[in-house]
Formats: sequence, C-alpha cells, structure tokens
Amino acid sequence: MSDFPSELCGIRAFVFDVFGTVVDWCGSVANELQLKSPGLAEDWESFAKEWRSGYYETTRRVAAGGDGPANVDIMHRQILDGMLESPRWQHLAPLWDEAKRQELVLIWHRLEGWPDATKGLYALKSKAIIGTLSNGNVRLLVDMAKHADLPWDVIFSGELLGSYKPNPKVYLGALHHLSLAPNECALVAAHIFDVRAAASHGMKTVYVLGRDVELIVLRGLRGFQ
Repeated sequence: MSDFPSELCGIRAFVFDVFGTVVDWCGSVANELQLKSPGLAEDWESFAKEWRSGYYETTRRVAAGGDGPANVDIMHRQILDGMLESPRWQHLAPLWDEAKRQELVLIWHRLEGWPDATKGLYALKSKAIIGTLSNGNVRLLVDMAKHADLPWDVIFSGELLGSYKPNPKVYLGALHHLSLAPNECALVAAHIFDVRAAASHGMKTVYVLGRDVELIVLRGLRGFQ
C-alpha cells in the first residue's frame, strides 16, 4: 500500500462505478447503433443520451422506493420501447422488430473501456481488491468485463444488492460482502451524487474529475504512471 497517497492509505478495496467512469457508454452505444442500422442517417449520440437519461430517471426512482425493474436489461428494453413511441423516434419503430430490439439492448453488454481503463485496473488489482459497484445487472457487467478486458475481482450489482445507487443498501451491501470497514473501501466514480452517497456511509472516495471520461484516479496514484 506504500504506493498510495496518504489520503488512501489503509484502503483494501476499490469499488468502481462503471458506466462513464470505466467505460464510454455514449460513444460505444452510438457507434453500435450506427453499425446495426446501415443506411439510417440518425443522430445516434442523441439517441444514446436519451436512452441513458431514461435509465437515470428509473434508477433514481427505484432507489427512492418507487416502482421499476430490478434488472437493467429489462429497464433498457422498456425505455427503448417508450422512445420508439415518441414523436422523435417513432419512425424507427416499424424497422425494429422484437428480435432487433432485443439485439439492441445487448449493445449495453459490449461497451468499450476508456483507453487507460484496462491497464490501470490491472495495476490497481496487484495492490488491492477491485470490483464494480454498479447499477448494471450481473450478466451485463460480466459480459462487459469480458468484452473490454476489465479484470474485476468481484462484481457488485444493484440487482444483487436489492436497489440502485444512491440507496444505502448498495454501498452497505458491498461493505458487508467484502467484510471491510467503510474506511477500508474506496468508491471510484465520475458522478458526484455517487461519491457523496458513499462518503455519507464512511467510505473513502475518489472523484474522477473532468469530462466523465478517463480514470484520472489511476494517474494520480503514485506508481501507476
């Protein structure tokens, strides 16, 4: 642990937000939509962002005790169907049948990591436990890890822990299963609401500054250059 800056001394596990922090969800989804829909001149980046916006709205509602699916694949399909009923995207609905829509949902299983993600995670893995702390469902996170070469030691998922972030169940559940005190575990995230929620339960936190892009934390830990 001597390679860590003083603020992170004593950390035995780093758990990561995944979407946006470790992987480029927007670019990955937009690129795959374009590849899977040849001949369609659409603003696929806007489509991806609207799809993701529905995810944020739903997970926040469920985290606060409202209704919604516990599985993000189901959630993504519901949001997609709703988008295809909207005035902006309804022209795509006749082109995308049941099989096509299911295929599109699986795009979220194949998101690409940011350029420094894999190298950084392997370096960190040699010094501490690393895992996800994500709202994504288990199969999605497993498939993504295999696709993008993300070497997690453990996968913690909202599906497993009974809610979505920022519900306390998610943070406290990860600590319970790791058998760690809050100050022995750090959340790494590019989303300030996530960092603040983890800190409220006594966890150490690493806020990835900037464009919601690279794992800046890994450049800031000595010995990871």
